[in-house]
Amino acid sequence: MITSFEEIYTRVASLPKKRLVVAWGVDDHSIVAAAEAIKRNLAEVTLVGNQQMIKKVCDAEKIDASVFRVVDVSDDASATGMAVSLINQGEGDMLMKGLCSTDKYMRAILNKEKGLLPPKTVLTHVSLLFHPEYHKLILMSDIAVIPAPDLTQKIAMVGYLVEIARKLGIEKPKVAALAATEQMLTGMQACVDAAILAKMAERGQIRNCILDGPLSLDIAMSKEAARIKKVDSEVAGDVDCLLFPNIESGNMFYKANAILCKDAHLAAIVTGAKAPVVLSSRGDNTDTKLNSIALAALMAKPF
Repeated sequence: MITSFEEIYTRVASLPKKRLVVAWGVDDHSIVAAAEAIKRNLAEVTLVGNQQMIKKVCDAEKIDASVFRVVDVSDDASATGMAVSLINQGEGDMLMKGLCSTDKYMRAILNKEKGLLPPKTVLTHVSLLFHPEYHKLILMSDIAVIPAPDLTQKIAMVGYLVEIARKLGIEKPKVAALAATEQMLTGMQACVDAAILAKMAERGQIRNCILDGPLSLDIAMSKEAARIKKVDSEVAGDVDCLLFPNIESGNMFYKANAILCKDAHLAAIVTGAKAPVVLSSRGDNTDTKLNSIALAALMAKPF
């Protein structure tokens, strides 16, 4: 089982090298992370963006710009379209957002004619968290793509969480279907969906995981909280994957860890597209972007 981001770097460096395409990769965080990815043997990198802006950042950060392939475009909208096109042409195995806005980035990915979304596929966001107060890595979904997932989307989200967990060496991950309470409140849709998911897992309709819900966040992450609240759950206090009921709860949890815990380490990718898509916030630091590249490279397949 992989227990740290450094172990992910080591694992990825041992695999055939993947090719990263960065859409509007003109900012210092993206360029520094991409250069570090090259240095760590995680990826070859194409920066799609304004060549002069890229050179200016490379000079300021003392990075040799020749380590990158640069595709010169004038603006962020053109860069996102070009980056997606390069993936579709087989010139990249994974995509990363640079300084462009998330809406422009996702619009290019979701374009019905030129995008990266296969028909009838659920596109969702998965994040990976290492927190010094928890004993192992935690996967979580969705914090950035699906505002209010329905039951069908949650089933797909569980599938992606389990797939990534197994890539991290967790053979049968423990999944918590979260709600504001562990009580079965029929008026709260999160509780209803969580109970259905748990029953489906019990029947084998959701495979390769141990899934319980509804669970509150404290019970999912603390055996003591489960003991106090008298909840008997195999998932409690040993969760591998957090399934959030909506984007607000997931997004706030992610950003609280990113801002309030300086020793927390994060990664973020979008799954369900033709290739892994790095989708960290423009405000995320270089380490988060590098972690995200490593996670995407772990999941990427030759196009």
